Amino acid sequence: MENNWAKELSVAITVSDKEGRIVEMNNRSAEVFAKYGGYDLIGKKLNDCHQPASQEIMAGIIQNKSTNIYTIEKNGLKKLIYQCPWFIDGEYAGLVELSMVIPEEMPHFIRM
Repeated sequence: MENNWAKELSVAITVSDKEGRIVEMNNRSAEVFAKYGGYDLIGKKLNDCHQPASQEIMAGIIQNKSTNIYTIEKNGLKKLIYQCPWFIDGEYAGLVELSMVIPEEMPHFIRM
């Protein structure tokens, strides 16, 4: 039995392959990108959906196998964006972007 735990998660999840083509989106991702085509973006190249500055950042993530984390405010909502490479058996397989709405003020805990 398939367990698609991410499908209805309130976090937008967008996954691309190593050629930069979108291969997976969950429902929230399709909603977030509805005005650009939603699920019809699957099969499209990430670079076709981004400005040159964003394309450079993605190229850096790919080249350095690094993670890019930042917050934005859009349409009155503050969001955390987490972009990172994903791997299969240690080999680069593509990029994942998680986008989630976060509160304006968030508790921060230091745990020992």
